[in-house]
Amino acid sequence: MNVTLRPGNTEDSQCCGVICYEAFKTIAAQHNFPSDFPSPAVATELLAGLLAHPGVYAVVAELDGRVVGSNFLDERSTVAGIGPITVDPAVQDRAVGRQLMQHVLDRATQRGFPGVRLVQAAYHNRSLSLYARMGFVAREPLSTMQGAPLAVQIPGYTVRPATERDLDACNQVCMQVHGHDRRGELLDAIQQGTATLVEHGGRITGYATPIAFLGHAVGETNDALKALIGAAPAFPGSGFLLPTRNGELFKWCLDHGLRVVQPMTLMSVGLYNEPTGAFLPSVLY
Repeated sequence: MNVTLRPGNTEDSQCCGVICYEAFKTIAAQHNFPSDFPSPAVATELLAGLLAHPGVYAVVAELDGRVVGSNFLDERSTVAGIGPITVDPAVQDRAVGRQLMQHVLDRATQRGFPGVRLVQAAYHNRSLSLYARMGFVAREPLSTMQGAPLAVQIPGYTVRPATERDLDACNQVCMQVHGHDRRGELLDAIQQGTATLVEHGGRITGYATPIAFLGHAVGETNDALKALIGAAPAFPGSGFLLPTRNGELFKWCLDHGLRVVQPMTLMSVGLYNEPTGAFLPSVLY
């Protein structure tokens, strides 16, 4: 196959968005799960934002001059995140996805990232196998949770919007939980007005950017995350990602009417510290 890779740009948003939608819809339908994208427009809007963001690297695959796939490397924080990676269903299983993945892994190595992570749909055996062969290790089983806003308050915990003045304190919580911060993503969320934090005992004990498919959250305790989840006005996208091994928080979400939409898997290459607190990964990691 005459496949070539090149950097992506904003002019690729429409064709890449349609491919992204079709790829997710096709594999989800094969396994009787809902697609992560309800329409081509939603997928296109997401990819247009990624293609325009200076902290995100984009690569596009072309076959005989026609765009057939894309991949992204989020370079905003200490650890890089991969995705979404999508290939036109008409040319899948022809190593295009492997080339797109190897390309961003090589870039992460060249730029000195200590670790790279991604989240994959657990029902997609082919992607799980591909990533494992490329060196990724499965770290955490995840459950995508969705439902009506809870409007639940946790006694002693106060949730409010995060500001840039809170950045260092929030980063410290992330360092405590993960061993690294996610400053770039958090700063973007604060500037977009989507970040919230929780205070307990007069200090910040957790934050979210927001509680959503594309957002992550960290907390010193499960109660900190319960407060953030309970205060969320909605769970944008397919839902938020909850580590299934966190039995207490998982049961609490189910007891409050949230449901599991689909299983996913957090995977990593390189640096990975076992979390020492409560967390919700984004679909990137």
